[in-house]
Amino acid sequence: MIHHDHSTAIGTTTGTALSVFATLDKQDITKTVVLACVGAIVSFAVSLLLKWIWKRVKF
Repeated sequence: MIHHDHSTAIGTTTGTALSVFATLDKQDITKTVVLACVGAIVSFAVSLLLKWIWKRVKF
């Protein structure tokens, strides 16, 4: 029976995640959230617009 020790991988992943989170500012997170919301709203509006155009053009 083979036993795999994942403690090194878990430690490396956790250390990397913590170092990334330590360098993030609240301003960066806020900017990312706002841009994601704007992108979702624009995507939804464009899909509605294209759906409306498609209904008008369809024969």
